[in-house]
Order: sequence, then structure tokens, then C-alpha cells
Amino acid sequence: MLRYRFLLALLLLSGLTFTAASAIETVKFQKSGNKNTIVRMGAADVLSFDQGWLFKRVGLQADGTSIAEPEGLQNSGTDDALWRKLDLPHDWAIEGPFRIELEGGTGKLPFKGIGWYRKHFTVPAEDQGKRIFIDFDGAMANAEIWLNGSYVGTWPYGYNSFRKDLTPFLRFGKENLLAVRLNTEKWDSRWYPGAGIYRHVWLVRTEPIHVGHWGTYITTPEVSKEIAKVQMEVTVDNQSKQTVEATVRTDIFELNVDNKPGKKVATVEKTGVKVGAEKSAETTLQWTLKNPKRWDILSPNRYVAQTSMIVSGQVTDVYNTPFGVRTIEFTADRGFLLNGRRVEIQGTCNHHDLGALGAAINTSALRRQLKLLQEMGCNSLRTSHNPPAPELLELADQMGFLVWDEAFDCWKRGKRALDYNKLYDEWHAKDLKAMVHRDRNHPSVFIWSIGNEVMEQRDVVMTKHLADIVRDEDPTRPVSNGYNDPNGGRESGAVMGLDLMGVNYSFGQQAKWDADPRYSNKPTIGSETSSCVTSRGEYFFGAEYKNWQISSYDLAHPGWGCSPDDQFRTHAKFPNLLGEYVWTGFDYLGEPTPYNSDETNLLNFRNDPLKKAELERKLAELKAQKAPSRSSYFGIIDLAGFPKDRYYLYQAHWRPDFRMAHILPHWNWSQRMDSIVPVHVYTSGDEAELFLNGKSLGRKAKTPGQDFRLVWEKVIYQPGELKVIAYKNGKQWATDVMKTTGEASKLALSVDRNKIASDGADLAFVTVRVEDQNNLMVPRSHPLIHFAVEGPGEIVATDNGDATSFTSFQSTQCEAYNGMALVIVKANKGVKGSFKVKASSDGLQSGEITIRLTNR
Repeated sequence: MLRYRFLLALLLLSGLTFTAASAIETVKFQKSGNKNTIVRMGAADVLSFDQGWLFKRVGLQADGTSIAEPEGLQNSGTDDALWRKLDLPHDWAIEGPFRIELEGGTGKLPFKGIGWYRKHFTVPAEDQGKRIFIDFDGAMANAEIWLNGSYVGTWPYGYNSFRKDLTPFLRFGKENLLAVRLNTEKWDSRWYPGAGIYRHVWLVRTEPIHVGHWGTYITTPEVSKEIAKVQMEVTVDNQSKQTVEATVRTDIFELNVDNKPGKKVATVEKTGVKVGAEKSAETTLQWTLKNPKRWDILSPNRYVAQTSMIVSGQVTDVYNTPFGVRTIEFTADRGFLLNGRRVEIQGTCNHHDLGALGAAINTSALRRQLKLLQEMGCNSLRTSHNPPAPELLELADQMGFLVWDEAFDCWKRGKRALDYNKLYDEWHAKDLKAMVHRDRNHPSVFIWSIGNEVMEQRDVVMTKHLADIVRDEDPTRPVSNGYNDPNGGRESGAVMGLDLMGVNYSFGQQAKWDADPRYSNKPTIGSETSSCVTSRGEYFFGAEYKNWQISSYDLAHPGWGCSPDDQFRTHAKFPNLLGEYVWTGFDYLGEPTPYNSDETNLLNFRNDPLKKAELERKLAELKAQKAPSRSSYFGIIDLAGFPKDRYYLYQAHWRPDFRMAHILPHWNWSQRMDSIVPVHVYTSGDEAELFLNGKSLGRKAKTPGQDFRLVWEKVIYQPGELKVIAYKNGKQWATDVMKTTGEASKLALSVDRNKIASDGADLAFVTVRVEDQNNLMVPRSHPLIHFAVEGPGEIVATDNGDATSFTSFQSTQCEAYNGMALVIVKANKGVKGSFKVKASSDGLQSGEITIRLTNR
């Protein structure tokens, strides 16, 4: 359910009120016109239903104890006066505490439990006769919904969006009680899944004759510079007791970056659409756009189709469908073509958590992540390994990312006892259709994926069955699957059921398969690559692993992975590959390989008994040692959103025309005086010269297709200044300097945005650096930093990027990790002016920064 926010507050200014005594929300809808900024794809009569919920946790508790679940929590007779008051989205597990005995694979956080949410509200009596739906963007997990004590329905898969019809159970003009039960005790995961109603909830009002849920489907069967032929399928639902004849009219507008319709470019309508009582009908509209503005990663132009349902001269529904005009083509020899030109896929895999915020979706946090990835040169995202939040696809549409949209991490044979294997038989078709129907109008979505490293990779029948479900709903995009047994999948013929081959790591026999007549025309992409592991700011000599951290020379990787450089060499050797998705763009909660004792790691060596046995021994050792690691080391960017050195290696390769050079490691090595400290340089140039205190240490050049970093292995440490001058085509290109710093003397603050909305959701991310008197960040500094807010704001979370820290993300203090820390803040709702964020630490000069507020 792609969401758009109305600046006009369409439904934010929709008459929503609370009474202090009863905390009963009065719901009043207000329709939007075609000049308003679009809040959300779908019916224009929509209201955010995030505010004013009550929460109670039963079953397993955060501290490891258990509270028996009382009966009847869905009923109005239950006293909820002492329940916790909160707004959505909400992740009950991110508050912790971290517990050493919990699995590192799921972040050592207590996500297992049973959560109940209740909301009291009224719908005006004058809405009697209309249909009222509730839309959940995602609820983790095994959601069950009741209204006024009556069971409404369920949707167990926590990553999918779903709708329930509340109309039969509503008491119009009277108090209603909505109750939602979630149960993560019966959900297993290989990473941190979060827990709770962690995405947005919406209330939708329609007349009985309306556009169906996700009831529009737009395709562009013919596109050129001169014209675009557009086809739109519309599903009309008639929930009345009589047959009707409707007119379906669609106005098409250009859509600006703020999701506001602009110039009208076309109008088309279909009359005489007959829909039987309590039935649905489909109709097709077609139009031509002259000189279409195409959607592209360089120019993400969009349109919106605003569809009106008209019965007996009255508009009964308005439905907004944003879309883009573009062509995609996947070839085995010419790569991926977007609008006719080759685009190398420079992608990252990412799990859904937002670091210190947990799984609770926040648009400003997600936008920050995508900006960082885009600055690195990333142009594509793989939603590992589940349907994403709607906000991710909206931002991808707006910012120009391509999206590999993935459904499952397993099929009928599970990787954990209580993962999707328990749902597969009843739900796989429903979940696949839900994902495709919700997401198929997004121009950013260009690949569907039916799974990741599933146990049935060689199953010909099951692979084709799942792929065909997707193709039936959308034949315009290829269907793929992420294989960590790509040779087995191809040998069995299962891959023949796919349109696109996704290879996780194993490219050793790529030449063989390129020559195989069955697959010579099968496009292939690195669906998961490298798995390099590092800790920001840590550098070890003679070893890669130490003190539960990993050296940041960007060479360490698990047995199934490789260095980034080796993956680049693979693509140079096989230029027909479409590109890659690096594991991962960001560190994420859980799965702290190589300090992860989760036995599902053994699946990476399902066909290599020697490596499997070796890993089994290591996993047994880790279990005995109780490794403290609670988040991953795979990220190019750490959990706090601070780039690691590897960020600049990818930037150098993915942005060859961007002038940059980056030196590592830092240059504070007093304990290694006159000893060797290897120096690596990442640059988009083709050669570079390194200087230490003004003396040249030599000029080195890259061999094309082989060298992706320049290395001076025998540098003898002396304090002072390292400087690199990079060249390209014989001309000076870029420089970088790394200096020995003085002692830590102060805290310096910067912010990603110094102006935010006072809506209670918009966030500012404040970076704190530990600096010396010359404004240089002091490496390996770890002072305890205290945070405070002065004015109408509050601290939401803190972090430092250390995968072993057990400090609560809700704490107002944390240690710097290798010179850096993060504090996330927001404004109080509805206020004006500004507030200050302050940071202090014993013995250091304090720092502060001002954040201004706007109404949005």
C-alpha cells in the first residue's frame, strides 16, 4: 500500500478528536480533491489510524519471565485502564533489554511474546451504509483481529500488508473496540524480525460501489520518446444488494516529487460497466501519452491516475494510482536495459530493521539510509527476504532506485522450526498475490523474487508453481530466486521455471552454465555477493578477528563469501552478468557472523561436507563461549548509519566519474612506532602516489579488471601526515589526507537535517564526533557521552555502531565507538520554534546543535 502524505492534512485534519476521560477517537473522514497532495495509493477517503492505541504484553516477557494470557482480552468487558498508551508504528522488542543468553541470530533481543493492542473509536452514524475497511501495512506476527468481540480475521505472515472489512461488525454512532493479538512465540527467524504493529494502520471509507482493494493495474505495452500507450485494468466491487451500471473515469496528471498532482495530461472513461449485486467486475481503460516523461534512475518522473467511480451521476469513489512510464529488458549478453540503455545493477541487500529504531517503520530514517546508499553509487535494493514496507517502494519511486521485491526466505521445508514452513500450504498463494497486487504499479519494482536459499532449490515443480502464480498476476517483470546451490538448481532444471537466474556467491562454474544450451539465454545476476565483514574503525595486524570485532581492511569474509575486490573481478571476467546485490548495505540487528552460532549457517555448505563439518565445530565453540555480538558485521554502513571504509571502495568502483580518494587506516599508532602499518587507498582514479610527512612512498597504478584498491604493504609508521594524490588518465584527480591526532578535547555535533516537521514522526539524526583541538576525529576514543534536549523535543534513541554493545537504544547516554556516536531526536507534536541537542562527557568540551521546526 504505497503511501503518500497530504500536505493539506486531508485526513490528518479529518475531525479526529480525543476525550480525556474515555480516550475514544471520533473518526470523521474528509475527501480529497485532485489538487491535493496524495496521502496514499488507493481510496481517497483514508485516515491514519496510528494514534491512541493501548498495549499489553503477555506470555514471554522481556526479562525472561512469563505472564499467563488472560481470556477475553478482545472483549469490551476487559479493563484496559492500566494498559500502556502508545502510537503506531510500534516494535515492542527493541526496548530490550539485550540478554546474553538469547540468540545472537535475532539480536539478543526478547522479541518472543504475545502482544495485545486495543483501540476505542466511534464512526459517525451518518456513515451508516458505507463500507469501512482497516488496512495493516504489516504486523509481526500471526495477527488476529476482533471488533466489538467478534472475530474479523487473521493474516499470519508479518511482512505482508492486508485489509479487513470492519463494516459487518461496526456500531455506527457508538463506541467500538478494535483488538489485535500478535504472537511471536510461534514465529522463528534467522534475523531480528521485530514484534508488534510495526507498520502503519489505515482506516478506509468507501461507498458500496468502489474500486477494489489494490484494484488497479497499469502497464505500458508500448513506449517510445514520442508516445506511451498505457493500459489500466480496474476492478469494480459492488457490495450493494442490486446490480449497478457504472462509469469509470480516469484523469492522468504529472506527479511531482512532493506527491502533488500537476499538469493534467489525459482523461479517459468507460461507460456502461455492469456489476452484479455482491460481485466484482473488471474493465480496461487505454490512453496515449505524447512525449512521455519516462521514469529512470536518473530522472524518476511519475504520473498519477485518479480514477472516479460514477453511479447515477454521483461519484461514489476516488482512487489514486501513481505509476511510471519506462521499459525494462533483461538479456544474457547485453545485460539489463532500462529505457534502452544498459544499466549495471549496483545493488545492496537490506533487512527491514532501522537499527536503534528496530523494525518500527519511519520514513525519515529510511530516507536517510537510501541517501547514504545513493551517494555511494547504489542504484538498486533487494528486499531481503520479504515484502518491504510500502514506504520503501514510495521512496524508491521518488529517488530513482530499482527494487528486487522478494517474498520468502523459505517454502515448505523450513530453516527454523516455526518459520514460513508452517504457513506455506495455506498461505503461499495468498501471500504472493498480496505482494504482487500491492507493488505492481511501482516503476521501481523490476524483479519479483519467490525465495532466498530455500531448501527446495532443485524442485522443478514447486519452482514453476510459485513463479507461475506471480506471472499470472504480473507478466511484465521477470521472476527470480536467490540460489546458494546454483549448480544444483541448474542441473535439476528447476531454473528453467524462472526468467532470471539469481546466484548467491557461487560463480565458480559460471562459464559452464553460460555455455549450456538450456541457460545460454538465461540472464544471470549476483543476487547476494561478497559478505565481507568488518567493524568500523578497527584495524588488526596479523589477524582479521579480535575481541569480537573484525579488522576494517575489508578482506575478511565467511567461507561462502569473498572480498569486494574478488566480486568485482568476477564481473570483469563475466561482463554478461547483470550486476550484483552486496550482502549488505547496512549492518542489521541479528545474524552477527562470524560470531553467530545459528545452525542455519550450515545451509551455506549443504554440498560441501568438509566445510560443513568445520563450521559445525566453530558453531559449537561459539555456543559455549556465549558470544556478545548482537548485530551484524556485513554492512557497508554500520548500524548507526556511519560509513565504514568499505563504503569508499564501492563508491570508487560504482562512481568512476566521481572524484574521490580514501586512505585507511587511521594514523594514530604510537604503539607501532617504527613498525609496519599497511596502507590501502580506495580511489576512482587509476593510479596514486602516497606521501608520509612529505616523502613519497611510491606511485602505484591499477591493472584494469584486477585491481580495485592500491596497497602499500610495507609502510613504517611515523606520526604525522599521510597524503595520497590520485590520478586519472595522467592528470591529478583527487586527494585525501590522514593525520595523527592530538588528545580528545571536545565533542562536535552535526545533523542530517537542521529543520524537521513537528509531527511527532519526523526524525533528525545527530552525529557526535570526538575531536582534538584541530577538529580531527580521534580514533579509538570511547568516552561516555550524555545527551540532553533543551526545548520542545525529545530523544528517541542512541547508538554507536558497536555490534557488541548491550546499552539500551533508549538510553540517553552511550559510549562513543571509535570516535563516533549517534542520537536520534524528534520534535513534540504541533510545536513551533526550535530545540537544542546537547552532548557532554567528563573532561571534554561539550557540544550542541539547534534544530528548527516546521509544520507540515
